[in-house]
Amino acid sequence: MAKMNRRNFIKTGVAGVASLSVAGGMANANNVLNYSQQAYVVDKVQLGNSGLIVPRIAMGTGSSGFNRSSKQTRSGIENFVKVVHRAYERGASFYDMADAYGSHTFVGEAIKTLPREKLTLLSKMTHYPPGSPQVEPVRTTLDRFRKEIGTDYLDILLIHYLTMGGWNDSRKHYVDGFLKAKQDGILKAIGVSCHSYDALIQAAETPWVDVIMARINPFQTRMDGTPDAIVKVLELARKNGKGLIGMKIFGDGANVSDPEREQSIKYALTQSNIHCMTLGLENVAQVDDAVDRVMRLAKG
Repeated sequence: MAKMNRRNFIKTGVAGVASLSVAGGMANANNVLNYSQQAYVVDKVQLGNSGLIVPRIAMGTGSSGFNRSSKQTRSGIENFVKVVHRAYERGASFYDMADAYGSHTFVGEAIKTLPREKLTLLSKMTHYPPGSPQVEPVRTTLDRFRKEIGTDYLDILLIHYLTMGGWNDSRKHYVDGFLKAKQDGILKAIGVSCHSYDALIQAAETPWVDVIMARINPFQTRMDGTPDAIVKVLELARKNGKGLIGMKIFGDGANVSDPEREQSIKYALTQSNIHCMTLGLENVAQVDDAVDRVMRLAKG
């Protein structure tokens, strides 16, 4: 069985992969492709000073994710399970979820037959301003997350989609709840997902933050500043011991031609200061392309 190459991958389907997407095409969701016994397996990296060792690639579950739905969940549970299992087989046993994506129960179903101790589970909690009717105790929301996923603990929990500075004070309710859950052993590492420069620079300088998810690509597509500016903030964060997860590696689906994917992955691996990356994988063909491409360039 020959290892799947980029030409074969591109032949599998249609163009236009959205949020966090890894490839410019959708393969037949029911076609479980074979790969060589010599195919790459994702390696593991130390995630800053978080104490976690994680796969270099996380399977993102939130492509075009909103209102508790995403491309991954809309593809149906059968395809979702296939993609999760293929990622696991290829070493990408790192699953990036969020309440906003509606992916908890899907991941929960997919990992029932997988060893929990070999998985890295990350989720993100939507935040609301003080006094908002949607605000509830962090532990209440977190208990729901754990029940939906079917796990006693999460490896990483992030405050989702921070778009402003000053969040360490304005979202103190979440900060306190995260810290308590980590103290109680329900969370291994905590942090934030940033969607503005001000949010990112504060995250880089905030002592309690273990992990930061940041938008980074060489095209400045849906980023929070120029690539050079973001890389400098991530350099500061890295010096401060933060674990850094890159997102929007392909510009939220805008930069998905083969040369752009190649350029984006190479940039993420060599210039961005991130430790690992999340890629929105929608089918097994995309898993194979992502793993082969990332690991080929990582081994360089």
